[in-house]
Parts: sequence; structure tokens; C-alpha cells
Amino acid sequence: MIDKFKDAFKEEATDLLSTLENQLLELEQDPNNNETISAIFRAMHTIKGSAAMFGFDEIARFTHQVENAFDRLRNGLIPVSKRLIDITLRARDVISTLLVDPNADIQQEMNFLEQEFNTLGAQEVNEKDRTESKKQNVDIDQPQSKSEGMITYRIYFAPKEELFKNGTNPLRLIEELYELGHLSVIARKSTIPILSQLNPESCYISWDITLTTDKGIDAIKDVFIFVEDIANIDITPTDQIDKVKRIGEILVDRGIASPEVIEDVEQDKRKIGEILVEKQIVKPEDIQSALVEQEHLKQLKERQEITTASIRVPSHRLDALVDLVGELVTLQARLARTAVTIQDGSLTTISEQFERLVSQLRDTTMGIRMLPIGTTFNRFRRLVRDLSSQLGKEINLITEGEETELDKTVIEKLTDPLVHIIRNSVDHGIEKPEEREEKGKLRSGTISLSAFHSGAYVLIRVSDDGAGMNRERIYAKAIEKGLIAETTPLTALSDQDIFQLIFAPGFSTATNVTNVSGRGVGMDVVKRQIDSLGGSVIIESSLGKGTNITLKIPLTLAIIDGLLVRVSNELYVIPLSVVDGCVEIQRDELQLKQKSRSIITYRQRVLPYIALRELFTIPGTKPAIEQIVVVNALDTTIGFVVDQVIGDYQTVIKPLGLLFKKNEGLSGATILGDGTVALIVDVNRLASLVQQQEAKNIKVL
Repeated sequence: MIDKFKDAFKEEATDLLSTLENQLLELEQDPNNNETISAIFRAMHTIKGSAAMFGFDEIARFTHQVENAFDRLRNGLIPVSKRLIDITLRARDVISTLLVDPNADIQQEMNFLEQEFNTLGAQEVNEKDRTESKKQNVDIDQPQSKSEGMITYRIYFAPKEELFKNGTNPLRLIEELYELGHLSVIARKSTIPILSQLNPESCYISWDITLTTDKGIDAIKDVFIFVEDIANIDITPTDQIDKVKRIGEILVDRGIASPEVIEDVEQDKRKIGEILVEKQIVKPEDIQSALVEQEHLKQLKERQEITTASIRVPSHRLDALVDLVGELVTLQARLARTAVTIQDGSLTTISEQFERLVSQLRDTTMGIRMLPIGTTFNRFRRLVRDLSSQLGKEINLITEGEETELDKTVIEKLTDPLVHIIRNSVDHGIEKPEEREEKGKLRSGTISLSAFHSGAYVLIRVSDDGAGMNRERIYAKAIEKGLIAETTPLTALSDQDIFQLIFAPGFSTATNVTNVSGRGVGMDVVKRQIDSLGGSVIIESSLGKGTNITLKIPLTLAIIDGLLVRVSNELYVIPLSVVDGCVEIQRDELQLKQKSRSIITYRQRVLPYIALRELFTIPGTKPAIEQIVVVNALDTTIGFVVDQVIGDYQTVIKPLGLLFKKNEGLSGATILGDGTVALIVDVNRLASLVQQQEAKNIKVL
């Protein structure tokens, strides 16, 4: 039982250390942030106390030294310094190592850091700075005073009949309110006249609006600034949003009914709204409006409760859940096939309902596995800081799109490629401060790390404003290594042709090998890892201005939507996210074209293609009419020739066995409803083959 508690402590401590690293880097940028200082102190205090409780005595003893230093810091006895941040980051690494291996041989590092913390503790700031620091740190552990925060407003918006005549659309105003926060709206329509008396150019509707926002009342008034003279507008703040009032209380607050009337009516056992309307004390619309406000406040309270409710689940359980959902998807396909074969109406209905449920379950399960990529981005702040300090450079790391979500399996495999790309940007990309000044640039360079969605993919971009890539140097190195023929002129190669050479194993333009880079290993790892994810790498670079490296990664590697195709008796799946279209072509016409070059005209542009039958050496007679599936891959458009396009199919990706590992052009397999195995086409690899075929102007067999 105690082992379970120890494992729980390790998980909690690992999370605290991860957060601690980010907080230390934030503190370095903002040394006067008392909240961050307090958060670091609390993290150390928690780790120390929990470590002592579960027998991690060495961690507790060592962490106590760090805690003492930050206790002196928050009391204004020592200042925030680069040295303090440096040794605390190293202390964080020591604690992380001891969590993994309590017997790790790091006593020398621990002794050094303890001595550093003791030395820092012996230093005191001068009296003036101490007084100032104490003022800043007063009540640092006390809860910070809350800002105005979220306030709920009741808004009554009643345009005059002539509103439409000046071109105002009231719905646009309500849409603007939606952008301010959480909104609930009900329209009052009792003043609309009968059709014979209705003027289509007059406005007869008014609105009761409940808005919860942190923007303040002035932002609300700004929405109505141009209709103040042609509308009755009343904006009233209510009590705290976590207090859900009864209908009677809401009506009293609005001045629609008196407290005495409500108290009298509540003696009756019927619903208060029915009684008030029956006695004509209020209108039905008043009750509906009060109900909308009540529901609005209930939803807000539920949201607050949900945001604080979370559980920790081991990743292997999520993996098992995804596997089971995958089997369920296969079973659903089998049931659908059986329903079509038997042609039983009841079974077909059950099959369709089951398909909807499985689809919802699949989406929910995949959503659970999705994690914000910001958890990975945060690791690189420390990497850039340490490398730039080591290389004598000044570099700022800017991150964007941290909330972008990816499958956890994909995120785990992205760390190494991003590390190598960022290390290259720091070492080869960003220049020394003096060199940057000579070029008219700022002393400090910038590396930008961003992520955003693009269809079924996520694009991760690493950009720097450094020296850029030198085409001539890459070209010369490629000839030296025999990657391209000496007879191939530089002008015959595009930027992408040149830049893709850096992914070759052992390729490096560095003149000196350092402990950061220069061995020609990193970018090879990037290419192999991204290819294994079914992604691609695009490089853009301008000499003297900088480089952009974009990774195009699929959202998930577990279940995808695919296009099922047939070649002879073999079945293949092409990821639906890359499919651009399908075209029919006569066999005779295709054979005629193949005698010259493997291209056709598609939507008024040249389309290279490759025949899967010939690529995979599939026997059988070609049909009179073949299909070309057009896909987008490697920043280009290509076609795959197949016998038949069967249709879309939910594809549960299964790994290939060792027998197929060396088979180019296949990335996995899936099991169909009837038990047949269909192979999943590696679109990027086949696209590369097509490009080689087109470049050499030969037929790939």
C-alpha cells in the first residue's frame, strides 16, 4: 500500500518540478513578481514535506536548503539574481534525478549547490533595498485582492420602431455582446401586431439579456453607443454569479413584483410562475425572462464546479481504452456489412444507431487523449536559456498556440525533433550579439515556436531571425558527400531541393564539432521521426534574415478517416485528410500517356501520378476504366492509380509486422468488417517516389 502512496508522491513532485522550472524562468524575466516568488516557495515546501513523509529523506534535506533561500528572498533579505536562478534550476534537476533514482551518484553536485545556497543566504541587501523589498513582499502569502472579476448584468434592450430606418441591425448588436462573455437572450414578441397592421420597416421586438463578463459596464455601453437615441436601454449589475436565485427573487430584483406579493404567492403549492400569470401580476414573458436568467446562473455555477473537477489516470489505461474503441469500430463495420447483406430493416436501424454511438465514443475517447502542446513548448524555454548562455548569445524564445491539442502519442514523439531543430537555431541560426549589431540587427535574437490547426493536421513552426541557410555551402557539402552529382548545376535545384539535403545522415555544414551540434545527426533524426508520424517537414530560409521550419503532423495516430480503394483483389486505405479528389480515366488513354511521362491534366494543371498496381507488383488484369485518387502531400499534388474507389472508411491503425517493415509505401494496416486486412498507404513516401520518378523521367516498377 505504501508503494502506491510513494508513486503518487513522485507524480505530484514531477508535476511541481515541471511547473517550478517555468516559474523560475518567469521570475528571471520579472524579478519583482511576488506571486511567483511565493509560488516557488510553496512548491519547495510541499516537496520537502511530502518527501519526508514518504521516506525520501535526502530529497527533504536538500530541498530544505532551497526553501530557506526563497524564504529569505520573500522576506527581502536577498535579491533575485541570475546566480540564484541558475543554482535553483540545477537544484531542480538534482531533485528530479533523486525522484527517479534515490541512490544516484550526484553527491558532489548536491554539496556544491548547498554551499552556493549557504553563500547566498549569508549575503544581505543593503538597508534601503531591504526596506523597499519588504514593502513589496508584505503579506505575500495572503490571498491577492481580487479584481472586479466576472459580473452578471441584466440588459433590457427595446429599440424604437424607427430603428431599421437608419440601417441598424439589432442582431449585430447582440452578436457583439456575445463576444464580451457568457450571454443568454430572450426576445419579447408580445408587441408584434397582426399581419395586416405590420409594417416590415418597423421594429416591434425587444430583448431581455443576461450577460456575465469581466469587461465592465463601459464595454457594454459601447455596444449601444450608436442607438442610444433610438432605443430604451437599461443595464443593471446583479449579485455574485455563484448565487442562483429563485424566480421570485429575480422578479423582485427587476421590480416586476413586490416582496409581499411573492411571499403571499409562495404559500400556494403550485409553481410561482403559473400563479403570478393567472392573477395577471406579471406577463408570461416576464416569467420566461426570469427563467432564462436563472438557467444562465446555473450554467455558470456548473462550469465553475467542472473546472475544478479532474482525475489522474495512468496513460496505459487510456491506451487500453483506445484499443477497445478501435475493436468496437471494427465490430461496427462488420455489423453494418451484415445489415446490408441480410437486408433486414430492423437490423439496419440498429446498425445506424450503433454507428452514431460508436462515432461519438470514438471522438470522446480521442478527445481524452488530446493534450495541449504547451506542455512540450515549456520544456524548451530552459533549453534556449542554457544554450544561449553557454554559447554567449542573447536569445528570446516566443511561444504561440500553446493551447493547440495533439494526441499524447504524437506529442511524446515530437520532443526529440523539436530539440534538434531548436539547438540548430541557437547554434547555427542566431548570430553572436556583436555580429548582429554589425548587420544592423538587435543584439538579442528571437526564436519563435508556434502551433496551429490545419484540417486534420497540426502545423508546428520554428522560426528564427538569424543568418539563414547558405545555398552555396549546402550545395558544396552535398557534392563533397556524393549526395548530388557534380554535373548537376546549382541553378537546376530549387530551394526545397537544396534545403532537404540537410536531412541526409551525417550531413553538416559546421566547420567545428561542438557539444551542441556539428555531427550531422540531429536533422536526420528530425526527418525519420516526422516520417514515422506520417508528417512532413517544410523549410523556408532567406540568407541573412532567418529560417522557418514547419512540421506538418497528423492529429492522431490511432483512428483516422480513410478512403478505401481496390487494386485487383488487394485493398488499400488512403488517409481521407489528404485526398483532394478522384477522377476516372480510360485504360487506353492512361497507357498512351505512360509511354511518354506519368502525368495527366487535372483541373487545368499538370498532375504526376503513380500506379499502385505496378508499384506493389500486383498481378491481374487492369479494368477498362481506372480511377486516379488525387492527394496533397509534400507540398505538392500527385495521383494514385487504382482499379476502384470503394468509399470512406473509419480506419483503426494497426502496426505492421517485421515482415513489412522494409516495404516502402506502407505505414500500417487495418481490419475491415469482414475480417479482411487492408494496408494503409504511406502518402508522403509515395509522393517522394513520384517526385523522383518525374525528376528522372522514368517509370517506377
